[in-house]
Amino acid sequence: MTSTDPRPVVQIDIVSDVVCPWCIVGFRQLDLALQQENVLARLRWHPFELNPTMAPEGQNLREHIMEKYGTTAEQSQQARDRLTQLGAELGFAFNFDDDSRMVNTFAAHQLLDWAESQGRQHPLKLALFQAYFTDQKDVSQTDVLLDAVAATGLDADAARSALESGAHVTAVRQKQEFWTSRGISGVPSMVFGGKYLLTGAQGTDTYAQVLQRCLTEAA
Repeated sequence: MTSTDPRPVVQIDIVSDVVCPWCIVGFRQLDLALQQENVLARLRWHPFELNPTMAPEGQNLREHIMEKYGTTAEQSQQARDRLTQLGAELGFAFNFDDDSRMVNTFAAHQLLDWAESQGRQHPLKLALFQAYFTDQKDVSQTDVLLDAVAATGLDADAARSALESGAHVTAVRQKQEFWTSRGISGVPSMVFGGKYLLTGAQGTDTYAQVLQRCLTEAA
């Protein structure tokens, strides 16, 4: 985006986790709506941990979903099939298998906070979605995180220092508390123009309608 770009700009805050499949689905739907309406977004990603107490070794994804939500193996497979199809329609590849794992994401959120200060938060977020869902990598592992950082054009050594120093721990905790204290309990949660909240992947048409409303009010 340049200052000469004539398209209107809408501020969109997205509260999400990098291991939330509906977060990347919702973003892809939003991206289509932005293209459809010829609107630019000033995007900010905010931290939310689906499983803040997840152990360092993680847990088998199917077991985790069945345990957390009380679903059966058949329901779990149906959900995976639905996500895989939906992802394909939106140009995103979900690759699930019997060894897929749910992992802790606090380190990833610290790096995303750091990347925001470098002006590269958005591309890192997308790289982490791809690493976890498409490439089936463990995004709780430092080497995986630093690979995503490097792929985003950021300094991996500086990222490692940011992680090892714990410089972003407090900021991430404060941001998580900010959103949960305002009633955010599920993700993705998107706030348009600082006033309209949509939770869950709502679909391209719904996002387009909210963008239109924001533009109408701005005009």
